[in-house]
Amino acid sequence: MDLQLILDNLGSPPVLFFFLGMIAVWIKSDLEVPQPLPKFLSLYLLFSIGFSGGAELSHSGLTHDVVINLGLALIMSVIVPVYTFFILKKKLDVYNAGAIAATYGSISAVTFITAVSFLTDRGVEYGGYMIAAMALMESPAIIVGVILIRSYSKNGNDQENGTSGIFKEALTNGSVVMILGSLIIGILTGTEGEEALKPFTKDIFKGVLTFFLLDMGLLAARRIRALKKAGTFLTAFGIVVPIFNAIIGILVCHLLGVKEGDALLLTVLFASASYIAVPAAIRLAVPEANPGLYVPLSLAVTFPFNVILGIPIYYYCINWLAS
Repeated sequence: MDLQLILDNLGSPPVLFFFLGMIAVWIKSDLEVPQPLPKFLSLYLLFSIGFSGGAELSHSGLTHDVVINLGLALIMSVIVPVYTFFILKKKLDVYNAGAIAATYGSISAVTFITAVSFLTDRGVEYGGYMIAAMALMESPAIIVGVILIRSYSKNGNDQENGTSGIFKEALTNGSVVMILGSLIIGILTGTEGEEALKPFTKDIFKGVLTFFLLDMGLLAARRIRALKKAGTFLTAFGIVVPIFNAIIGILVCHLLGVKEGDALLLTVLFASASYIAVPAAIRLAVPEANPGLYVPLSLAVTFPFNVILGIPIYYYCINWLAS
């Protein structure tokens, strides 16, 4: 494997600032990003990537490639929580197994955005419709996870929140509304809207991403301590499952002839885990689940692995297969 890909990724400003955040916690520095700035940065990233993707989608239209890739995203967002639930249920109770399964069936928008930045730095083209794939994968995993919990828990029929409540929380979660809304507005305004907002959506994007990853580094280093009580099983799960999902993504994309840039983004979506949308929904729908397990697992194990090593490794494997 060409180690230069990993070294280049490790040397990029966003990843280096992620490391800076983790180091700041480990040396017990008082460095912090004041609230509510992290939430604003997160909303900006979702808005920027969603709007840009919508504008690109308005150019491409609903082609064969678009339908195939969106279909793959939806199918994977249902399959992953099902198979991971039964693996986790061997070691954990039904509530935590379902919560973690939903987390890994959904996606990490920041990992996706980091992959977009990785492709942009290398001049690799990708379809704007991939933003729609990201948006579509947010909600199904939440719904499947909660259905599995209620199907296998003893008091599954006595849950306070009904099915309508699950759908509402999944679809009205702030991150979902922002990404879908921005995508739709990008489609409606097209090239004219893209040009009007270019200084805001394009020129400062990399700087905002870098600052946001600094905060992610601070948060990940603080949360990683919570996993010590969970033992090695969950830590291994947080790395092995993303790799397995990535292998599926790489092979399926190769067999279907998905373009290089789109293949990487689909693979990253398959391999990532949510730490924003799913925790918010699960906290409401499944209060019995322990946030001290599913949040740090996705944020402090899977997220750093994908951002630091996963993205360049997946990219290399896609190119190796193609050649």
